[in-house]
Amino acid sequence: MPKIRAATVAEHHAAQRRALLDAARDVLTAGQVPTLTEVATRTGLARPSVYQYFKSRDDLLIAVLEDAFPRWSARIAEQMGRAANPAERVLEYITANIDLVMEGEHAVARALASALPNNDMAGRARQLHDGLTTPLTAALAELGAADPELTAELVNAIVHAATRMVEAGTEPTVVDARARELVAPYLAALTG
Repeated sequence: MPKIRAATVAEHHAAQRRALLDAARDVLTAGQVPTLTEVATRTGLARPSVYQYFKSRDDLLIAVLEDAFPRWSARIAEQMGRAANPAERVLEYITANIDLVMEGEHAVARALASALPNNDMAGRARQLHDGLTTPLTAALAELGAADPELTAELVNAIVHAATRMVEAGTEPTVVDARARELVAPYLAALTG
């Protein structure tokens, strides 16, 4: 029987599950999709032990997805929350997303998107991703945008282009400045 490395069995299981999620995330950060064998090796567990926590690789990937998106969403909302007004919150949304790319978070999302095996999981990923735009849509609504949801999608299109540029090696501060320059006149028109 394996040695329990926590005060309780529940704490041990939680720690092992966390280690498996972190190992999978590390592989995803490198732009690759992990196998259960890779994840087991990285955590020092036997491959069959991984099945105590996840039924399959797909189950593990969904767990990584559901673990990551709330943290990303909180990070974006926190950064936007430091802005003094809704127009600045929109601009901070852009910067927060570029920051996440620089930290490798977008590589995780991209690798997960390529690995999600069916429409149900892709739908869950889209639902979680849509949650990332909630504070953006709220800021645009507060500014009086005629269609905040559509406008948020357009801002996100700029953000996605910016993230691809950063991933391709363009200086993040330059990309951030150019993206802000594109969006700022629209925000000024709303406030002005």
